[in-house]
Amino acid sequence: MKEIKFNRRKEVPPFGGLKGGVVIINYGAGNIQSIKFAIQRLGYEAVLSDDVEEIKSADKVIFPGVGEASSAMEKLKSTGLDTLIPTLKQPVLGICLGMQLMCNSSEEGNTKGLGIFDVDVIKFNNTVKVPQIGWNQIENLKSELFTGIAEKEYMYLVHSFYVPMNDEAIATTEYGIKYASALQKDNFYGVQFHPEKSSKAGEQILGNFLEL
Repeated sequence: MKEIKFNRRKEVPPFGGLKGGVVIINYGAGNIQSIKFAIQRLGYEAVLSDDVEEIKSADKVIFPGVGEASSAMEKLKSTGLDTLIPTLKQPVLGICLGMQLMCNSSEEGNTKGLGIFDVDVIKFNNTVKVPQIGWNQIENLKSELFTGIAEKEYMYLVHSFYVPMNDEAIATTEYGIKYASALQKDNFYGVQFHPEKSSKAGEQILGNFLEL
């Protein structure tokens, strides 16, 4: 893979100088520690929180997700985060299941989503091995989120359900079919891949988000 150069800040105050800081939504359905460590490597600090006021006051919000859609949505509902997240005005980044939950619905558990992205999540058909696990390319990059990222860069993915092509796609990946591997609508961003596990290129994307 092509090496990505990212200009880290050598000396930064807590939260990388962001007034309200970086908040990673902690609702029991995300690989949050690896995301937190990746953010720290970029010179920022992040807090893990499910507190509504703390999330609302953050400068940047990261919405992770690992696991099954319906149980993850129930966890969001139990803390009122299902109604909070769509109202956020600061940049929000959904990762993997987090991005899928930001869509209208998912076939996984017949789950109603947050309705931020106007598309439904569906399962890969039986012509490909599921889950898709490992490195795959992203292309057709259309957002400042991908500044410094080359077309057909490799990212790390783990998923059995996918977002079909739609008007809010800002990156695509091919796995049997071509699908949307990143989305953007207003202040909301979503990536199907795991930037925190995607080496220098993934680090670049996280850095781009934090510096929006």
